[in-house]
Amino acid sequence: MRCCRKIMHAMWKPQKFKMIYLMATLYVLTLTLPSAAAVHWTFGDILLTHSNALSLLPRTGFRDTAVILMLIHQFITFGFACTRLYFVWEKFIGVHETKSVVKRAMARLPVVIPIWFLAIIFPFFGPINSVVGSLLVSFTVYIIPALAHMVTFASAPARENAVERPLSYLGGWMGLYAMNVFVVVWVLVVGFGLGGWASMVNFIRQVGTFDLFARCYQCPPHRP
Repeated sequence: MRCCRKIMHAMWKPQKFKMIYLMATLYVLTLTLPSAAAVHWTFGDILLTHSNALSLLPRTGFRDTAVILMLIHQFITFGFACTRLYFVWEKFIGVHETKSVVKRAMARLPVVIPIWFLAIIFPFFGPINSVVGSLLVSFTVYIIPALAHMVTFASAPARENAVERPLSYLGGWMGLYAMNVFVVVWVLVVGFGLGGWASMVNFIRQVGTFDLFARCYQCPPHRP
């Protein structure tokens, strides 16, 4: 509930998300990208057929720690992503006004169990995620927001009445429009075009390896 209140509060005052965006960018630049580059540098094309990079690492304490941290991250992400679904389900069955934490937790089980069961049945989420990311996320995260911003501030009155104006040393409105155009064209060509083609080819090549209830999907065979 506290997390949802923060989300609702940020909807009324979106300027408070500036620091969050900055911290998220620093997180990606200092942790996500270096670790991803190191893994790709080490294993290269093996990752095309082994989307679970943790299964390729040697069995050490560091690998086990990484697995534990990843599981914790997945639990938190799952809870956060399903929050809206929880609220809809609780209102549908009529327990949204109860103050009992136990009752609300029990009411959410019909939502959690089917999702958990489907995740066990279909462990080959990596190839599917790459296709969805290149074909859909490219539009929803990059192209549509950039186009929406350009359309919203296309007229002179809209730019004059803007609550926040682009920084002058970045070129003002012209510089911001140039950045938006670059994002739209780049993501459309590289993300949607080349990324969509590569993810679809990779998906087609791996479709024969998909297996329901796989104990360890795409894990390398154990050496005797």
